[in-house]
Amino acid sequence: LLHAGEIVGIAGVSGNGQRELLFALSGEDTRAAPHSIELDGQAVGASDPQARRALGLHFVPEERLGRGAVPSLSLAHNLLLTRTEAVNSSGWIDMKALATQASDIIAKYQVKAGGPHAAAQSLSGGNLQKFIVGREIEAAPRVLIVSQPTWGVDVGAAAQIHAALLALRDAGCAVLLVSEELDELLALSDRLHVMANGRLSPSLPRARRRLPSVLRPEGVERLLRALATPSGDTALALADAVVAACERPSEMSFVYPDELGLLEPIEPLFSLAENLEDDPTYAFMRP
Repeated sequence: LLHAGEIVGIAGVSGNGQRELLFALSGEDTRAAPHSIELDGQAVGASDPQARRALGLHFVPEERLGRGAVPSLSLAHNLLLTRTEAVNSSGWIDMKALATQASDIIAKYQVKAGGPHAAAQSLSGGNLQKFIVGREIEAAPRVLIVSQPTWGVDVGAAAQIHAALLALRDAGCAVLLVSEELDELLALSDRLHVMANGRLSPSLPRARRRLPSVLRPEGVERLLRALATPSGDTALALADAVVAACERPSEMSFVYPDELGLLEPIEPLFSLAENLEDDPTYAFMRP
């Protein structure tokens, strides 16, 4: 379930079913049973993207050029992929209104482009991503699905995209965020799911979603995969122990965690033992 006014994140290594899930949710793949996907109680599993947009569902795909934008078309014309405000009831396009609409997005999202008539392929990846995100957000969606929103963009563009997503959530939109960037998911998500081998884990709420920086990358991956398995409760308990240790360092137990394979080696840290209670970064827990 995805509720208004929240960001739900989906974590996991690419290739575990995220692409298929997004195709089904966006309407690009309509093979799902009608009632397998509902929007405000209305069955949309067999509805195409245009029908879902009419109900307020918008989508920012992972692939900017090809799915998010047509490379050879101008930014203004690329608005017509998902926006129809400049199209009148007779089907004619008001080119002046369309150019103004594109210019407004360029200005608001600080897109570096040669104006509304610049070709999409002439923009850098980060600037094109800001335009695509802006195009969908400015449509005032009821539901926004966004995939890998900050891949390949600079720090400034990523911060701006994050701020826009949070503002959209605060305005009452339901946001589904799919990303391989764990820090991004932990920073933005109100609830977090993990996807592995085509399975979706139970959601991890805000209070239980934060993991310490002391986890190795391979430890994070193991933990995320475990969360999406039938025995995910064990991993969930482990995640809770990590978070609890970080939040209440004075109550934690120190053990040598070689057998876990999840934590950074701690031999160099023993000399810092007298300071560990004041530094929650170095928190360890029992298996």
